[in-house]
Amino acid sequence: MAEMVKLFVNGQEVQVESGKNLIDALKVVGIEIPHFCYHPALGADGNCRMCLVGIEDGRPPLVPACKTPAQEGMKVQLDAEHIKKIQRDVLEFELINHPVDCPVCDQAGECALQDYYMNYSLDDSRMRVDQVTKGKRMDFGSGVVHDQERCVLCGRCVRFTRQITKTGELGIVNRTDAARVSIFPGRPLNNRYALNIVDICPVGAMTSSDFRFKQRVWFLKKDPGICHGCSRGCSIYIDHHQEKYKDDVIYRYRARTNLNVNGYFICDPGRLSYAGENQNRQTTTVVDGRLIGFDEGIEALRERFDRARKPLMLISPDCSLEQMWAVKRIAALYGADLSGYSDSYVVDGDGDDYLINDDKAANRRGLELLDIDFSREQFIANLQHTDLLVNFNNDLFFGGVDEELKSLLDKTQSIAVCSHQQPVYESAAVLLPTASYSEYGGTIVNEDYVLQRFEKALFKNQDPKDILEITRLLGGAIIDAPHAWPGIRQSVARLADIDPGAIPAEGINLQNSEDTNVGA
Repeated sequence: MAEMVKLFVNGQEVQVESGKNLIDALKVVGIEIPHFCYHPALGADGNCRMCLVGIEDGRPPLVPACKTPAQEGMKVQLDAEHIKKIQRDVLEFELINHPVDCPVCDQAGECALQDYYMNYSLDDSRMRVDQVTKGKRMDFGSGVVHDQERCVLCGRCVRFTRQITKTGELGIVNRTDAARVSIFPGRPLNNRYALNIVDICPVGAMTSSDFRFKQRVWFLKKDPGICHGCSRGCSIYIDHHQEKYKDDVIYRYRARTNLNVNGYFICDPGRLSYAGENQNRQTTTVVDGRLIGFDEGIEALRERFDRARKPLMLISPDCSLEQMWAVKRIAALYGADLSGYSDSYVVDGDGDDYLINDDKAANRRGLELLDIDFSREQFIANLQHTDLLVNFNNDLFFGGVDEELKSLLDKTQSIAVCSHQQPVYESAAVLLPTASYSEYGGTIVNEDYVLQRFEKALFKNQDPKDILEITRLLGGAIIDAPHAWPGIRQSVARLADIDPGAIPAEGINLQNSEDTNVGA
């Protein structure tokens, strides 16, 4: 438990964490100190001077809040006129060469300079000088587009490439009005975390070529989600928008701060994986090559269960805990074998020592906790003795075609309950569409045994059926995710005391260890 101290802000008593800098400490109690250059993952730089505050204890008249730790009895001034004047002067200085074209700027609505001007200034500039011309729409590489004329030289992007990725592609060149952020000759941004620069840029200087001018941010609804790109399970925001009469569409993923999992950032492959959610969706029900209604597809599935000698059910390691439990129960109901085999989800050598893992399965720990076998040996043995394979969203060829598996699958009647079209489902006798992870809620357990909860983000005109709903239609008793938990708690000792509705945003470490904290 962090030590708390009492201090006074504009005469108002507040309690904050001792030793934290004033920006972070006061943010917790809802008090904003404006700043450009400071970022919690990058530390204090102190170059923008926007965060100057007064301390009534004999210190210099003004001190940077980013470098000033909270102490017992401290008296902090934020609203004095001379402090407000400093803020207005800093903003005026930043706007001397900054184009005032917010309506056509892609960052409008998410721009600190825009917000601070409205909150702390609203003054016309006293400066009448010719603006310095700087570069526009510069391709920095890795999908990052730079407008030098919008840059406030906070240095966050430069420090990110030096401190976080340690690739050092960015630097500040020249001096005074000619100073600007630049890549080095012949060295564009070339790392798998580069798009985080767009997130940490406080103004419209760094934008994403993938998102640039595709949607205004005030039209977007943001929902907390979990990236399913690998076993790290990074916390993300799902930014989406539903136009009138059309389906809800995802426009981007952004990093959501979670110090227990991913810190402040996410990788670019995970960030851009939103595109896969929108593409190649399985939306129709197919039986023996014929398009039929969903209810007819359920009946066809029941009939094949009745005729099967020994069904085998295969569950994806990306499914939620609740879905895994529901499929486990329905397998027991039909006397079917159950497997979570997913060796193809492991891409050797693709991971790094930061956030990206070789294992691309979001919830393999869930299979482990629920005692669902995922070994190749057992799956092959079961596949050799079955005459009906029911695949719940498992892409067996995720990492490439396995010829041995393909030959066995060709000899087996298969049913695919899937959200997206994949090669492994092409030979299925029955195809049932189901919801993808942005279209239902549930829980997953990442590689470090951090249990996280995510909610349904997207609502379609015709919502696809969740796997839970499909198992219920097949005779299962689980109505929705909360109804799965009595059985889960009874079956898994580590989860016996878990209330899924009370899981905090940062998750619960089932190992009760601090090893998962990645800090930055």
